[in-house]
Amino acid sequence: MFNAAAMAGYTVKLADRVGALVDEGKFVVLLGGECSNLLGPTLALRRRGRYGVVYLDGHSDFRTVDNDAYVGAAGGEALALVTGRGQDDLTDLENLKPYVRDTDAVMLGYREDEAYLDSLRAAGIPDWSARTIIDNPSAAAIGVLKHLERDDLDGFWVHLDVDILDAEVMPAVDSPDPGGLQHEHLRQLLRPILASPKCVGFDIGIFDPDLDPDGRYSAELTDTLVAVLTD
Repeated sequence: MFNAAAMAGYTVKLADRVGALVDEGKFVVLLGGECSNLLGPTLALRRRGRYGVVYLDGHSDFRTVDNDAYVGAAGGEALALVTGRGQDDLTDLENLKPYVRDTDAVMLGYREDEAYLDSLRAAGIPDWSARTIIDNPSAAAIGVLKHLERDDLDGFWVHLDVDILDAEVMPAVDSPDPGGLQHEHLRQLLRPILASPKCVGFDIGIFDPDLDPDGRYSAELTDTLVAVLTD
Protein backbone atom coordinates (compact mmCIF):
# COMPACT_ATOMS: atom_id res chain seq x y z
CA MET A 1 0.00 0.00 0.00
CA PHE A 2 1.42 3.38 -0.98
CA ASN A 3 2.27 5.56 2.04
CA ALA A 4 1.05 2.90 4.48
CA ALA A 5 3.19 4.00 7.43
CA ALA A 6 2.17 7.64 7.17
CA MET A 7 -1.45 6.66 6.65
CA ALA A 8 -1.40 4.45 9.74
CA GLY A 9 0.03 7.26 11.86
CA TYR A 10 -2.56 9.70 10.58
CA THR A 11 -5.35 7.17 11.13
CA VAL A 12 -4.49 6.85 14.82
CA LYS A 13 -4.38 10.65 15.27
CA LEU A 14 -7.67 11.07 13.47
CA ALA A 15 -9.23 8.28 15.54
CA ASP A 16 -8.16 10.06 18.73
CA ARG A 17 -9.77 13.29 17.53
CA VAL A 18 -13.00 11.70 16.31
CA GLY A 19 -13.29 9.50 19.38
CA ALA A 20 -12.98 12.44 21.76
CA LEU A 21 -15.85 14.21 20.00
CA VAL A 22 -18.01 11.09 20.04
CA ASP A 23 -17.35 10.73 23.78
CA GLU A 24 -18.64 14.27 24.23
CA GLY A 25 -21.88 13.25 22.55
CA LYS A 26 -21.24 15.38 19.49
CA PHE A 27 -22.27 14.48 15.96
CA VAL A 28 -19.03 14.51 13.99
CA VAL A 29 -18.68 16.00 10.49
CA LEU A 30 -15.31 15.30 8.88
CA LEU A 31 -14.52 17.30 5.75
CA GLY A 32 -11.90 16.71 3.11
CA GLY A 33 -9.42 14.16 1.90
CA GLU A 34 -10.03 10.90 0.12
CA CYS A 35 -11.70 7.65 1.04
CA SER A 36 -8.93 6.29 3.26
CA ASN A 37 -10.02 8.97 5.75
CA LEU A 38 -12.65 6.42 6.79
CA LEU A 39 -9.98 4.40 8.58
CA GLY A 40 -9.78 7.02 11.34
CA PRO A 41 -13.47 7.14 12.29
CA THR A 42 -13.91 3.38 12.04
CA LEU A 43 -10.88 2.78 14.27
CA ALA A 44 -12.24 5.30 16.77
CA LEU A 45 -15.60 3.58 16.88
CA ARG A 46 -14.12 0.09 17.01
CA ARG A 47 -12.31 1.13 20.18
CA ARG A 48 -15.70 1.85 21.70
CA GLY A 49 -17.82 -1.05 20.55
CA ARG A 50 -19.51 -2.42 17.47
CA TYR A 51 -20.45 0.08 14.79
CA GLY A 52 -21.57 -0.14 11.18
CA VAL A 53 -20.72 1.95 8.15
CA VAL A 54 -22.82 3.35 5.31
CA TYR A 55 -20.52 3.57 2.29
CA LEU A 56 -21.81 6.04 -0.32
CA ASP A 57 -19.59 6.08 -3.39
CA GLY A 58 -19.68 5.84 -7.15
CA HIS A 59 -17.40 2.79 -6.79
CA SER A 60 -17.45 -0.03 -4.27
CA ASP A 61 -13.78 0.51 -3.23
CA PHE A 62 -13.69 -3.22 -2.53
CA ARG A 63 -10.53 -3.95 -4.51
CA THR A 64 -8.25 -6.58 -2.93
CA VAL A 65 -5.41 -8.88 -3.92
CA ASP A 66 -8.04 -11.56 -4.48
CA ASN A 67 -10.01 -9.70 -7.16
CA ASP A 68 -7.49 -7.47 -8.95
CA ALA A 69 -3.90 -7.62 -10.13
CA TYR A 70 -3.39 -3.97 -9.21
CA VAL A 71 -3.65 -2.94 -5.58
CA GLY A 72 -1.92 -0.32 -3.48
CA ALA A 73 -4.05 2.83 -3.62
CA ALA A 74 -6.09 3.02 -0.43
CA GLY A 75 -8.72 5.30 -1.92
CA GLY A 76 -9.88 2.46 -4.16
CA GLU A 77 -9.72 -0.09 -1.37
CA ALA A 78 -11.18 1.76 1.61
CA LEU A 79 -14.26 -0.40 2.16
CA ALA A 80 -12.08 -3.49 1.85
CA LEU A 81 -9.59 -2.07 4.37
CA VAL A 82 -12.10 -1.13 7.06
CA THR A 83 -13.64 -4.60 6.81
CA GLY A 84 -10.25 -6.20 7.40
CA ARG A 85 -8.99 -6.95 3.89
CA GLY A 86 -5.41 -5.86 3.29
CA GLN A 87 -2.13 -5.54 5.08
CA ASP A 88 -2.22 -5.63 8.86
CA ASP A 89 -0.32 -2.38 9.38
CA LEU A 90 -3.48 -0.63 8.16
CA THR A 91 -6.27 -3.11 8.84
CA ASP A 92 -5.22 -4.33 12.30
CA LEU A 93 -4.13 -1.22 14.16
CA GLU A 94 -4.27 -1.81 17.92
CA ASN A 95 -5.24 -5.45 17.19
CA LEU A 96 -8.79 -4.34 16.43
CA LYS A 97 -9.29 -5.97 13.01
CA PRO A 98 -11.81 -5.65 11.49
CA TYR A 99 -12.97 -2.17 12.35
CA VAL A 100 -16.32 -2.97 10.72
CA ARG A 101 -17.78 -6.44 10.25
CA ASP A 102 -19.10 -7.38 6.82
CA THR A 103 -22.53 -7.83 8.36
CA ASP A 104 -22.43 -4.24 9.62
CA ALA A 105 -21.59 -2.49 6.33
CA VAL A 106 -23.76 -1.36 3.44
CA MET A 107 -22.66 0.02 0.06
CA LEU A 108 -24.62 2.46 -2.12
CA GLY A 109 -24.08 4.33 -5.37
CA TYR A 110 -21.93 2.16 -7.61
CA ARG A 111 -22.50 2.25 -11.36
CA GLU A 112 -23.75 -0.70 -13.39
CA ASP A 113 -20.23 -1.63 -14.55
CA GLU A 114 -18.89 -2.03 -10.99
CA ALA A 115 -15.89 -4.37 -11.14
CA TYR A 116 -16.02 -5.80 -7.62
CA LEU A 117 -19.73 -6.41 -7.16
CA ASP A 118 -19.30 -10.18 -7.00
CA SER A 119 -16.76 -9.81 -4.18
CA LEU A 120 -19.02 -7.40 -2.33
CA ARG A 121 -21.96 -9.77 -2.53
CA ALA A 122 -19.87 -12.79 -1.62
CA ALA A 123 -18.99 -10.93 1.60
CA GLY A 124 -22.72 -10.50 2.30
CA ILE A 125 -22.61 -6.70 2.25
CA PRO A 126 -26.00 -5.29 1.15
CA ASP A 127 -25.78 -3.00 -1.87
CA TRP A 128 -27.83 -0.48 -3.81
CA SER A 129 -26.68 0.70 -7.23
CA ALA A 130 -26.97 4.32 -8.33
CA ARG A 131 -29.77 3.30 -10.68
CA THR A 132 -31.69 1.63 -7.85
CA ILE A 133 -31.32 4.72 -5.66
CA ILE A 134 -32.43 7.04 -8.45
CA ASP A 135 -35.57 4.96 -8.88
CA ASN A 136 -36.48 5.32 -5.20
CA PRO A 137 -34.07 7.09 -2.80
CA SER A 138 -36.45 6.76 0.13
CA ALA A 139 -36.70 2.99 -0.29
CA ALA A 140 -32.90 2.71 -0.30
CA ALA A 141 -32.68 4.76 2.91
CA ILE A 142 -35.32 2.55 4.54
CA GLY A 143 -33.34 -0.53 3.55
CA VAL A 144 -30.15 0.90 5.04
CA LEU A 145 -31.81 1.78 8.32
CA LYS A 146 -33.56 -1.59 8.55
CA HIS A 147 -30.14 -3.23 8.30
CA LEU A 148 -28.22 -0.93 10.66
CA GLU A 149 -30.71 0.22 13.31
CA ARG A 150 -30.21 -3.05 15.17
CA ASP A 151 -29.90 -3.66 18.88
CA ASP A 152 -26.56 -5.45 18.45
CA LEU A 153 -25.00 -2.32 16.91
CA ASP A 154 -23.93 0.65 19.00
CA GLY A 155 -24.40 2.93 15.99
CA PHE A 156 -23.04 3.63 12.53
CA TRP A 157 -20.92 6.08 10.57
CA VAL A 158 -21.71 7.52 7.11
CA HIS A 159 -19.01 7.90 4.45
CA LEU A 160 -19.71 10.03 1.36
CA ASP A 161 -17.50 10.12 -1.71
CA VAL A 162 -19.06 12.88 -3.78
CA ASP A 163 -18.42 10.98 -7.00
CA ILE A 164 -21.68 9.22 -6.15
CA LEU A 165 -23.12 12.24 -7.96
CA ASP A 166 -23.41 12.20 -11.72
CA ALA A 167 -20.44 13.64 -13.61
CA GLU A 168 -22.74 16.27 -15.12
CA VAL A 169 -23.45 17.83 -11.73
CA MET A 170 -20.16 16.90 -9.98
CA PRO A 171 -17.18 16.76 -12.36
CA ALA A 172 -14.78 18.08 -9.68
CA VAL A 173 -13.64 14.63 -8.55
CA ASP A 174 -10.84 12.29 -9.55
CA SER A 175 -13.12 9.68 -11.18
CA PRO A 176 -16.25 11.38 -12.57
CA ASP A 177 -18.74 8.93 -14.07
CA PRO A 178 -22.11 9.22 -15.77
CA GLY A 179 -25.12 7.41 -14.38
CA GLY A 180 -24.86 8.87 -10.90
CA LEU A 181 -27.24 10.66 -8.58
CA GLN A 182 -28.55 14.18 -8.89
CA HIS A 183 -28.39 16.37 -5.79
CA GLU A 184 -32.06 15.83 -5.00
CA HIS A 185 -31.58 12.06 -5.02
CA LEU A 186 -28.66 12.44 -2.61
CA ARG A 187 -30.67 14.69 -0.32
CA GLN A 188 -33.57 12.25 -0.21
CA LEU A 189 -31.19 9.39 0.55
CA LEU A 190 -29.13 11.12 3.23
CA ARG A 191 -31.77 12.97 5.25
CA PRO A 192 -33.31 9.95 7.00
CA ILE A 193 -29.97 8.16 7.38
CA LEU A 194 -28.24 11.11 9.05
CA ALA A 195 -31.31 11.78 11.19
CA SER A 196 -31.17 8.29 12.70
CA PRO A 197 -30.33 8.30 16.42
CA LYS A 198 -27.86 5.52 15.61
CA CYS A 199 -25.82 7.76 13.28
CA VAL A 200 -22.79 9.21 15.08
CA GLY A 201 -20.94 10.96 12.27
CA PHE A 202 -20.40 11.73 8.62
CA ASP A 203 -17.32 12.20 6.45
CA ILE A 204 -17.27 13.84 3.03
CA GLY A 205 -14.38 13.49 0.60
CA ILE A 206 -12.94 13.45 -2.93
CA PHE A 207 -14.21 16.90 -3.95
CA ASP A 208 -11.33 18.68 -5.75
CA PRO A 209 -11.57 22.50 -5.63
CA ASP A 210 -8.88 22.79 -8.31
CA LEU A 211 -11.45 21.39 -10.74
CA ASP A 212 -14.03 23.97 -9.69
CA PRO A 213 -12.43 27.34 -10.52
CA ASP A 214 -15.62 29.40 -10.31
CA GLY A 215 -16.95 27.65 -7.19
CA ARG A 216 -20.16 26.50 -8.82
CA TYR A 217 -19.91 22.86 -7.82
CA SER A 218 -18.75 23.58 -4.30
CA ALA A 219 -21.73 25.88 -3.80
CA GLU A 220 -24.18 23.22 -4.98
CA LEU A 221 -22.51 20.58 -2.83
CA THR A 222 -22.56 22.87 0.19
CA ASP A 223 -26.27 23.51 -0.29
CA THR A 224 -26.92 19.76 -0.32
CA LEU A 225 -24.80 19.12 2.78
CA VAL A 226 -26.42 21.95 4.72
CA ALA A 227 -29.86 20.67 3.73
CA VAL A 228 -29.23 17.11 4.90
CA LEU A 229 -27.56 18.18 8.13
CA THR A 230 -30.13 20.75 9.19
CA ASP A 231 -33.52 19.53 7.94
